[in-house]
Amino acid sequence: MTIRGILFDKDGTLLDYAATWLPANRVAALAAARGDAELSRHLLVVGGYDPAEGRVAGNAVLAAGSNREIAASWMEHLEGWRHDELTHLLDTIFEEHGGAQSVPVTELWPLLARLRGRALRLGVATNDSRRGAEASLRPFDVLPLLDFLAGYDSGHGFKPEPGMVHAFCVATGLAAAEVMVVGDNLHDMEMGRRAGAGSVVGVLTGNGRRDELAAHADHVIDSILDLEILLETLSPARSADRGLPG
Repeated sequence: MTIRGILFDKDGTLLDYAATWLPANRVAALAAARGDAELSRHLLVVGGYDPAEGRVAGNAVLAAGSNREIAASWMEHLEGWRHDELTHLLDTIFEEHGGAQSVPVTELWPLLARLRGRALRLGVATNDSRRGAEASLRPFDVLPLLDFLAGYDSGHGFKPEPGMVHAFCVATGLAAAEVMVVGDNLHDMEMGRRAGAGSVVGVLTGNGRRDELAAHADHVIDSILDLEILLETLSPARSADRGLPG
């Protein structure tokens, strides 16, 4: 197997989910509840937040769903919202918060630059909006290193559908079997499997637990910092590769 491209999830994989999105989720829930604190706490629980553990469960709608799906799950407990209005509110809040408050799991630019130096094509596939993804990654100067960036609203469907992987392949000229999908939730693993990705890798910097991910992933690593070692194991000959593909 030769891996020539990596398609990353964003939240919980490149960005620290708890540090970045738990505060944003609270702001969004309070806005959706129109300032009703008790209702906003209920919305968080509906979305998968466990107050006792202080975390969002893996594959819960807040962890894995698109803003459209989050809005749909919350509307069952709200009055006076249209789905498109609430989705727009969530898009706006998450875009603004992501641009100002995103916390990376590591220094992203050096790692992604090294991966580019291995002649790997790089992309990000997220159930956040495209604008939200750009806003949350822009502070780390990594957007120029990406060959592909897609959100739930980019026209490729949303996870766990395989469309974002297929679109990454079209954008880069790669076959799905040459692509590694990296994410922290089961919907990332399922997306990769359904698309026929060459390798599906779970990371533990988000909401997925090791035992949950191990049942569906080819490999589970602590974080994206372990990717270079994993790539050496999978394709040792590529350690000498330099430069970008034409």
